[in-house]
Amino acid sequence: VLHGLLRVRGFTQDDAHIFCTEEQVTGEVIGVIDFVTDALNMFGFKEFGVELSTRPTKSIGTDAQWKQAEGALTEALKAKGLKYQINEGDGAFYGPKIDIKLKDALKREWQCATVQCDFALSERFDLTYDGADGKEHRPVMLHRVILGSMERFLGALIEHYAGAFPLWLAPVQAVVIPITDEQADYAKEIASKLRQEGIRVECDLRREKMQYKIRAAQMQKVPYMLVAGKREQEAKKIAVRSRQKGDEGVVTIDELANRIKIENDQKQ
Repeated sequence: VLHGLLRVRGFTQDDAHIFCTEEQVTGEVIGVIDFVTDALNMFGFKEFGVELSTRPTKSIGTDAQWKQAEGALTEALKAKGLKYQINEGDGAFYGPKIDIKLKDALKREWQCATVQCDFALSERFDLTYDGADGKEHRPVMLHRVILGSMERFLGALIEHYAGAFPLWLAPVQAVVIPITDEQADYAKEIASKLRQEGIRVECDLRREKMQYKIRAAQMQKVPYMLVAGKREQEAKKIAVRSRQKGDEGVVTIDELANRIKIENDQKQ
């Protein structure tokens, strides 16, 4: 069943593959888990579910391979101190897997990240490596996805923040609002300077009242509203109004640009 961005007809995901020895599986899985948790924390997700899915009825690979792989995934989860749920028989036919599920604003879970052992592809492509014993061995293949479906992740991100993205994620970081048409050129000048600093900014040059424009920007959940009136133009400054704190006084363009760049760099 289709469900907006969270369940689509086609999707794009950040899929990659790791080839390693059986002894390296646990360490590589720990590295993937670290990558996933760092990425999710950076985007503001602090709460997510973890599931370990084991051998299904129909599968390939030997009992020894499955036992070793399931043990390696379990060891990695325990090493990271993660609470997890075991889904008996829900693994892929080619190997066990760890799934990490995001929780949206309604506490619904959506699978995004995953790391999976694969016994099939190394066999099918006849892949080997020379071991320390001088003999040929089959490498273990790990599928790993950090964010998962880009469409689903974006949908979960929108719901997580209810559209009020932190500054570094906001599509439009600031809107310049001239009080009258006389300040339109000054507003364009401000926007141009901020764009040169890598800030995503727009000008609202509509012939509407200032309060109407501020309200529109608030409805769009823009982090900063920059009001330019006659006094600001004469002083070569800008009146700052933030989404979180409201009126924050008058500052120079350089002061504002530095502030926004710091917030960007700190992922605020």
